[in-house]
Amino acid sequence: MNKLIRVVAACVAVTGSIAGFAQQVPHPAAQNVVQLSASAAVEVPQDLLSIYLSTTREGSDATVLQSQLRTALDMALAEARKVAQAGQLDVRTGNFSLSPRYGRDGKSTGWQGSAELVLEGRDFARISAAAGRIQTLTVSGVAFGLSRDQRAKVEGEAQSMAIERFKAKALDISRSFGFTGYTLREVSVNANDQGFTPRPRMLAMEARASVSDAAVPVEAGKTSVVVTVAGAVQLK
Repeated sequence: MNKLIRVVAACVAVTGSIAGFAQQVPHPAAQNVVQLSASAAVEVPQDLLSIYLSTTREGSDATVLQSQLRTALDMALAEARKVAQAGQLDVRTGNFSLSPRYGRDGKSTGWQGSAELVLEGRDFARISAAAGRIQTLTVSGVAFGLSRDQRAKVEGEAQSMAIERFKAKALDISRSFGFTGYTLREVSVNANDQGFTPRPRMLAMEARASVSDAAVPVEAGKTSVVVTVAGAVQLK
């Protein structure tokens, strides 16, 4: 029994020594590996419009102020829902806040609150007309972008172009160094938008009061969806 234990212990010691030796042997440095990247951009008109409408009120009574904000928001919601259509004009509430105001002496001087409504979709005419009909809120911002379907389509086009450019570049580099080809070691794909979003031609608040039911003038621009493929290839 004692002999068996000694034999097993000796085997473990030898195995441990071999493992330790293997860990100390450095891995050979990678050779003939090239890092490279390629990009492709597809320009497309922005097809998604978001109009932000809001109101800010002040008062000494928080309860009264909250009621005023809710009334203004409810009336705006009722007006917008008359023409809402999924994907073309979606309606959602935005920020709703109520906070105390303080004077220089640190004492409370009253309350301030704000409410926001967002009109968003692909039907620019419908959205801008709805925004013009809402009288309890005023336009506080306009943003343009790409719808989910449009983004997926354009990203797919740009990605295919970027991959083909990456492959062509890798093959050209391999041949320039006297190799016949390459194998892919690692790769990453990233996409982003690069475009100019024009500032909305806003109507002044005084003009909004006198021009009832006037559509808010908006004009979309274009954006470029850029896809970059980067990685490493092994020349062979």
